Amino acid sequence: LPHGDAPDEYDYGADPYQSLAVFKPAEANGSALIMWHGGGWTNGYKEWMYFMAPAVTATGITFISAGYRLAPQHVFPAGFLDCAHALTWVYEHAASIGADPSRLYLGGHSAGGHYSSLLAVSSDWQAQAGVPTDVVKGCLPISGVYEFGGASGLSMRPRFLRDAESETQASPIANIDRVPPFLITYGSDDFPHLRAQAQAMEKELKRHGGDVDSIELAHCDHLGASYAAGETGGTWIAAAAAWIKAR
Repeated sequence: LPHGDAPDEYDYGADPYQSLAVFKPAEANGSALIMWHGGGWTNGYKEWMYFMAPAVTATGITFISAGYRLAPQHVFPAGFLDCAHALTWVYEHAASIGADPSRLYLGGHSAGGHYSSLLAVSSDWQAQAGVPTDVVKGCLPISGVYEFGGASGLSMRPRFLRDAESETQASPIANIDRVPPFLITYGSDDFPHLRAQAQAMEKELKRHGGDVDSIELAHCDHLGASYAAGETGGTWIAAAAAWIKAR
């Protein structure tokens, strides 16, 4: 690891990608932030997000990086359900990892921002997962994807989606059944279609009565926005820690 001590690792399923890592702060405040990596739904693993752990745990928040199965071997909703199962694991084991099950926050970068947002706004998975409807206390996507299909600005259908129907089913902006608080982040130099999507998602969440804030990270492109979130004392972590504490 580039920073800090090795995390505690756990499996929430049989596949090697169905695993998560828990980084505990020296003085936990009860809040936990579960993050999912990007990689276009086809690449990556939970270790990608470990760089965020020192900055997050320094604020007293337990940091959890979770993996999910990847396309094209596993198409939607496989990865989404994996994220739901990871969240269920954290909810059920919160006490043993020093977290409060009533203070679970989600986030992720790019594809991970997509999955976390879809978990936060949809309401058709909680009963099956065995968690309260309001288990998500807040969502903090970074350079997330909120819409698929013709109006999304994407040049092609991502490989984790089968067809046009799945594009709608996987679009957070089209499936807002719940509106937990959101802190939406993107870079000033991010992909134009993702900046536009983030702004549209913020507007739609507010139309549904949501508590929504946003951060535009200056001079950050798509990857740079992710890296900036791991800077101890940086703009994102200071804002995110205060935002979580207020909720």
